[in-house]
Amino acid sequence: MTKIFKQLGRHWAACLAVVALLIVQAYCDLSLPDYTSKIVDTGIQQGGIESPVPDTVRSTTLQALELLMSEDDAALADEAYSDPDADGMRTLNPDADTAALENAFTTPDVVLYMAAAKNAATAAGTTDTVAPTAYDLDAVATQLAAASQAPGAREMLQSQLTDGLAQLDETVADSLSSQAMLLVALEYDAQGIAHDVQMSYLLRTGGQMLALTLLMVAVAVAVGFIASRVSAAIGRDLRRDVFRTVVGYSNAEIEKFSTASLITRTTNDIQQVQFVCVILLRMVAYAPILGIGGIMHVASGNTGLEWIIFVAVAALLALIAVLMNVAMPKFKQMQVLVDRLNLVSREILTGIMPIRAFSREAFEEKRFDRANTDLMKTQLFTNRTMVAMMPFMTLIMNGTSLLIVWFGGKAMDLGNMQVGEMIAFITYTMQIVMSFLMLSMVAVMLPRAGVAADRIDEVIKTPSTIHDPAVPKALPADGTHGVVAFHDVSFRYPGSDEDALEHISFTARPGETTAIIGSTGCGKSTLLNLIPRFYDVTEGSVTIDGVDVREMTQAQLHDELGYVPQKGVLFSGTITSNLKFGGDHITDADAAQAAEIAQATEFISAKPEGFDSPIAQGGSNVSGGQKQRLSIARAIAKHPQIYLFDDSFSALDYKTDVALRRALKAKTDNATVIIVAQRISTVLHANQILVLDEGRIVGKGTHAQLMESCPAYQEIARSQLSQKELNLQKEGE
Repeated sequence: MTKIFKQLGRHWAACLAVVALLIVQAYCDLSLPDYTSKIVDTGIQQGGIESPVPDTVRSTTLQALELLMSEDDAALADEAYSDPDADGMRTLNPDADTAALENAFTTPDVVLYMAAAKNAATAAGTTDTVAPTAYDLDAVATQLAAASQAPGAREMLQSQLTDGLAQLDETVADSLSSQAMLLVALEYDAQGIAHDVQMSYLLRTGGQMLALTLLMVAVAVAVGFIASRVSAAIGRDLRRDVFRTVVGYSNAEIEKFSTASLITRTTNDIQQVQFVCVILLRMVAYAPILGIGGIMHVASGNTGLEWIIFVAVAALLALIAVLMNVAMPKFKQMQVLVDRLNLVSREILTGIMPIRAFSREAFEEKRFDRANTDLMKTQLFTNRTMVAMMPFMTLIMNGTSLLIVWFGGKAMDLGNMQVGEMIAFITYTMQIVMSFLMLSMVAVMLPRAGVAADRIDEVIKTPSTIHDPAVPKALPADGTHGVVAFHDVSFRYPGSDEDALEHISFTARPGETTAIIGSTGCGKSTLLNLIPRFYDVTEGSVTIDGVDVREMTQAQLHDELGYVPQKGVLFSGTITSNLKFGGDHITDADAAQAAEIAQATEFISAKPEGFDSPIAQGGSNVSGGQKQRLSIARAIAKHPQIYLFDDSFSALDYKTDVALRRALKAKTDNATVIIVAQRISTVLHANQILVLDEGRIVGKGTHAQLMESCPAYQEIARSQLSQKELNLQKEGE
């Protein structure tokens, strides 16, 4: 996990921007339930009335309310409103002390409303509660105004009001504020503006909700954009780092990881890391902010239902702990199985021809099915674990909602909670639970991404055994160029107990052809691979013009070489792009001349597009001989000082082989040519032939000399040449 956070740390500025935007998004998300509560409680149930202090009030109503207030409160209320207009309407001053006025108005509002309701019930001839009208309010106000004219009436009324309030319990007293709104609503109805007040409140609050929602959408889009950019950049950087590292690997590191595993790490593993980086920025960073904010909102209320949240969170954490212990080992195993499936798939696809030739389709299908089934079983287990988590999560969430509705309904019945408050509480609870749910989902994904990050880091951190020296040496500016010398060279493959080459010493000079021949597995290709440093020698040294190849940069070394591998490798593109693969300095004329020397002009000219003919990946649309000739032409077009041919004429017929070597001899007259071959005819006219047997040089000289002195060479010659050809050679000598 630290490796994933390390990658995110490289983009710290973008991550900070994402966190800041997520705080804004969480603020919007957490504000919406409050607005929903306001719309339900205030906008619908209270008619859009937010305060027991009316914004506009008729003079008669205000006088009735003032009679129910203390003298100080009555004076404060009278000063808070403007003088009556022509219709007797008074307006609340903008600079009025709203908090003090609410304390002054709450109890008189309730008393006046109850009196109006009693008047309505009396007029209806019933003892049940009847909703009063503006007529009832005006009637009560008139009665109070008449009663206040009697001496001491105000003081007696205040005394009775104080005694009545003292008998109320705390619960009823707390609900007075909401009941006071009923009088304000009745007053607005009497003024004919109740509907306008309600619609104004609903539109204003709804507009604020819409603005918050639009802001939240914009922030979510911005977070998604930045998170996607950051994760894409991380994926790009990781692919670049892995590719640069792998390109610098020697064959030893390639064989250590295997090609299939390196491909998996470069594609699937990096995609895992890239995906989890998006999730980390969009969910992991957001979940704590949302959860903590929700808890703070719930804690700030007085619902008494906070314990339900703690029960839900505890149940979630217990579920997550169980699932993590069950699924974690399988996620780690899954990446290994993906590697294995890719390895089997690659082997089958690249070896499809011999598989068909040997009728091994059924066997390979079973081998693939085993790897595929193992991966499927692991994926099914992890997927079933994830699927099993969802019903339990749903049960916890629905159970939490049920508890809130059950106990919230009781609180509403007691007057301790309103409908909007319960809706908001349910919403906040779901947000808290969802934040933990998001964290649990990520917690399940992280182990697999952590394994992928470790595998990627393993590739990047594995140093190549072949590296450039700190202080490289340059080739001499004067003198001969291209002298290759082996000085008592021994080589052992990594992990092997025996040397593949032992005490090899020889010199290959410019203008001469040095051939290496021997039985299969004797070390011919291994010897040739030591010159370009595909491997480094175990003992001794390989020099070019007296400079150890380990003391010069690989780029400088490879500039001197024209290498043709044992298996011709072409790259997707055109014939021209493959022939110019050696560098930008190669011209069209160089490419055409190289193709002519390599005896490739004939089949190139036969193609409709000539040198611009497309080459498929791996050269799959050309034959083995054509591929080999193009590989040879690619090396010739580079004009190197040293040519290395690793059994590069094996796919050519004898006629083409002879013509190619004759043209090559004229072209490479001043270059050093080292040829690894299986056929005697290929090395027959070499200036120097090295005979290898079990990693040792058992013969060195020309063809004639070796026919006289080297039994191993004689055996190879007799196995390939007829007695007549051998006699003709002797007569020629």
